[in-house]
Amino acid sequence: MQYIKGVGPKRAELFSRLGVETLDDLLRYYPRDWQDRRTGSLMSVFRQTSYSVYKGTIAFARKVPTRSVGVYKVTLKGPDGGECEAVWFKRTMGLRYDPFANFEREMRPGRTLWVIGRPSNADGTEIRVEEHYFADDPESVPHVDRLAPVYPLTEGLSNPFMRGVLWKALQAHSGELKEILPPEMLQKRNLLSVSQAVHGLHFPSTVAELEAARQRIVYEEFLLLSAAWEIKKRQTRVENKKYLYQVKRTLLTPFKQQIGFEFTHAQKHVINEIFTDMESVHPMTRLLQGDVGSGKTVVALSALLLAAENGWQGVFMAPTEILAEQHYLTLCKFLKNIPVKFELLLGRTKASERRKILERLQSGETSIAIGTHALLEEDVVFKNLSFVVIDEQHRFGVRQRALLRQKSASADLLIMTATPIPRTLALSLYGDLDVSIIDTLPPGRLPIETRRTGENEAFALVRDEVNAGRQAYIVHPLIDESEDEDIKSVTEQFERLKSLFPEVSVGMIHGRMKGKEKMAAMESFASGSTRILVATPVIEVGIDVKNATVMVIQNAERFGIASLHQLRGRVGRGSQKSLCLLVSSSNSDTVNERLSALCATNDGFKIGEKDMEMRGPGEFLGTRQSGETDFLRAGDLVADKNVLAWAAQDRYELFASDPELKLPQHQPFRQRLMELYSRKWRLIDMA
Repeated sequence: MQYIKGVGPKRAELFSRLGVETLDDLLRYYPRDWQDRRTGSLMSVFRQTSYSVYKGTIAFARKVPTRSVGVYKVTLKGPDGGECEAVWFKRTMGLRYDPFANFEREMRPGRTLWVIGRPSNADGTEIRVEEHYFADDPESVPHVDRLAPVYPLTEGLSNPFMRGVLWKALQAHSGELKEILPPEMLQKRNLLSVSQAVHGLHFPSTVAELEAARQRIVYEEFLLLSAAWEIKKRQTRVENKKYLYQVKRTLLTPFKQQIGFEFTHAQKHVINEIFTDMESVHPMTRLLQGDVGSGKTVVALSALLLAAENGWQGVFMAPTEILAEQHYLTLCKFLKNIPVKFELLLGRTKASERRKILERLQSGETSIAIGTHALLEEDVVFKNLSFVVIDEQHRFGVRQRALLRQKSASADLLIMTATPIPRTLALSLYGDLDVSIIDTLPPGRLPIETRRTGENEAFALVRDEVNAGRQAYIVHPLIDESEDEDIKSVTEQFERLKSLFPEVSVGMIHGRMKGKEKMAAMESFASGSTRILVATPVIEVGIDVKNATVMVIQNAERFGIASLHQLRGRVGRGSQKSLCLLVSSSNSDTVNERLSALCATNDGFKIGEKDMEMRGPGEFLGTRQSGETDFLRAGDLVADKNVLAWAAQDRYELFASDPELKLPQHQPFRQRLMELYSRKWRLIDMA
């Protein structure tokens, strides 16, 4: 990078923070937005709507003396006879030079000047200047009278500098970009060449050119992603397991007798799919999707017990300690008096207890380990790990699941999510996995009615349900006092609710209680002794009380739509009509949109799509923080779903015609796959 014109060694270090190490990285460092800086254009095509652009002839220029801040003003006359005042501010205190010295020489009356900045008054006749360019300066070409790119930055780099560097790099090196897309795909989808697309994405002449350029680059990224998962899937299928299972029913039969309900048809179907995979000679890699309350946990537990009754070990991994604890408590309930040893391992497990757990895992005494990412640590060694369950996959990354599987090279892998993912997206992001869906809820359940109410109305409805012999949850977002006066801590609310409902037993559960305390609180509520349970989101999963028919969620604006949907799933588990009441004083557009969406549907797929639409795919899938979508520099998994569908379809044609990508016309594509997914991200093995 340091040898590229205009960069140098110091700036090359700044570029490396952005992941830009080579010329190819630079040319493929795409804008995040564009500003319409064409003369007479309304800047509303893109997101940057608060900027103004003005081109005019300098009529008058002067420096305004002040004590600590230098001010320079230029009056510009436009071609229509109108005027605009351009204003610059610069710090002067402590400086031994005049920051406007160049302005005095350059701002000559009669010169034509472009100014870009934020309007200082309502009619836009005064602009606080952030960038300015002289029309007779050839260096102004990348910045004005065009759709100007806006880049993601790091401290020390500015957008004018980035535009200048990329303009020069494209002028000098765009011909060096290698075409990697197979010719038949370029023709089929009528796509631009790579050099046209990269130039058009950075410096488009029109909106139409930008859209065509972006479509080409997005398609390339998605086709590479889809192809990588196809290769990963094929490589997984040719591995051979070192162990096999046989349904012995020594644990499965007493488990089925003890759970107290019959599996739904959908659960039985999915269990058969999983057991068939487990009995295969090849490792299982399966994604299990199922809405809240559909019964994924007992399906996963059935598979873990099949491994255990054959003498093998299993892991049940959750993304947070609270969820891991809830799964542990669920196992305590369902596996009571069944001869299988299971243990909970968390990051905060005491050192002495942790040491004993690790010894039992290594000796094979413990059959099932429940935990968080603590299970990934190097000192966690299993005697014969054969089965891995990962809950809420969208909160883990591909690398994390690969790391867990390294504990046992050919372990069967079951990934679960209660956040349904659209099929095309699932095939692209989890293309190495087979997909199972639990698409029905247990019989007899009625849709949960969700509405937004005030606190008084909500508590009146709670009283009605409790008086009718049923039970209620009241959920709060925090445990301790918040600086926000409108947020009450769960412990304070617990005391308040005991006085509001003196005729019934009110219980409390939160994440900081000890495991035994939580278990006692949950058992008391499950037995009916506790009629109202005051809780934090610790109850998001794992609690199944059929007599609980109403949930009040206080400060509902503090929860994401997926969490609200998960919480709502704690009621409606019996045959009675159930209510979810959202209490919120917020009137922001975002909160209103989120709560209205939740009130409108109980469909987890619709909730998931809305969640992804509102938060963006990176946050929704947990990929923004974990870097799982680093390879998508231009593509948006939601906005570009049509192009994603093209890529998913075309990868099948590509591999059908050339399974090993050995044909000459496919070599550039194969090479790029190796560079990205084999060498850089190490998600596939290619030689």
